[in-house]
Amino acid sequence: MTFGTISVVGLGYIGLPTAAVFASRKRTVIGVDVNRRTVETINRGDVHIVEPDLDMLVHAAVTEGYLKATVVPEPADAFLIAVPTPFKADHEPDLSYIEAASRAIAAVLKKGDLVVLESTSPVGATEQMAAWLAEVRPDLTFPQTAGPDSDIRIAHCPERVLPGHVLRELVNNDRVIGGMTPRCSDVAASLYKLVVKGECIITDVRTAELCKLTENSFRDVNIAFANELSIICDKLDVDVWELIRLANRHPRVNVLQPGPGVGGHCIAVDPWFIVSQAPDEARLIRTAREVNDSKPVWVCGKVELLVDELAQRTAKARHEFKIACFGLAFKANIDDLRESPALGITLEIAARYPGQVMAVEPHIDSAPAALVEAGVDLVDFSTAASADVLVFLVDHAVFDDESLLLHGYQRVLDTRGSMAVSASRK
Repeated sequence: MTFGTISVVGLGYIGLPTAAVFASRKRTVIGVDVNRRTVETINRGDVHIVEPDLDMLVHAAVTEGYLKATVVPEPADAFLIAVPTPFKADHEPDLSYIEAASRAIAAVLKKGDLVVLESTSPVGATEQMAAWLAEVRPDLTFPQTAGPDSDIRIAHCPERVLPGHVLRELVNNDRVIGGMTPRCSDVAASLYKLVVKGECIITDVRTAELCKLTENSFRDVNIAFANELSIICDKLDVDVWELIRLANRHPRVNVLQPGPGVGGHCIAVDPWFIVSQAPDEARLIRTAREVNDSKPVWVCGKVELLVDELAQRTAKARHEFKIACFGLAFKANIDDLRESPALGITLEIAARYPGQVMAVEPHIDSAPAALVEAGVDLVDFSTAASADVLVFLVDHAVFDDESLLLHGYQRVLDTRGSMAVSASRK
């Protein structure tokens, strides 16, 4: 099948790089997003997110006429839906963004088009998307009723990329493609082979959906082990970083590094999709989520203990101490604050110590609204280093280049072991 025009719906951390990669292969790409500011930014050849080399790729694609953005879907030969899939307050999957995107593109579908759901989704979401499309376009046939002879082909192909390496991994990583019929899978694979150097692996649609959830749940369980171990070590007065270093010398052991929690739109969210659909069976997956979700509470408790210790040592009131939080992103060396435990911890500390908290996040230009409302100032490293309590929440590489000369009264909580790592390099 020839794909003259490709439409990418949702121009966020996955959608925009995907659109840019296809456009870099001299394909006409129409990006669709509900945010007019995002659309205007892209059409100027600029980007609204931080990802290495993305700005150059987008600028070239727009300048050469292969990429444009719009708020209203236009006809295309293939539609890739890459919109958010959060969960509701009760951890139930929220498919409202997928539904809105499906209904929006339905009006411009024509016979022979391909629709691929890239958004990480609970099992059955792609079939639900097909049902929404069929509801709006009864004049077309879909795989759920017409099988391999359907007018529209439907498939699921979850993204499997790491922030900070998205452009490289979109091209080099294998892709799991699950069509609603074998014909759907073949057509979707032919699309991705335009840009993917890795293998396009064919499976059924439900297995493809569960594959992404499984990958992130596996990682979540392993992180939970490390986080729980760090709490145990704190209670037993054992250096967790030294312990893990020694344990990992075993040829079949690879304990991950603990942290302040788990963030991002994937690992912190995807396991709940499995739990929501198999609540009685997903016992380990649920427990891992609970362990990781509780780690920020533990971190805030440790900060309170440090403040109390300083108060007793100096005879000063608790409201006189300054607290600095280093890092707000959900992981190192990116600007993404989605589901960030570091941001949540900073806000909670600010609620407990009003007017006493500052934050350092070198990858953003301005503080998010929640931080401003909490009265937290965004400052540079040297300013924060003078605080009474220093809380390292993200191990950004730029922090390694900073000198930190502690005064005798200062207290440090290093949730990532970044100071120990820096010391070992010197």
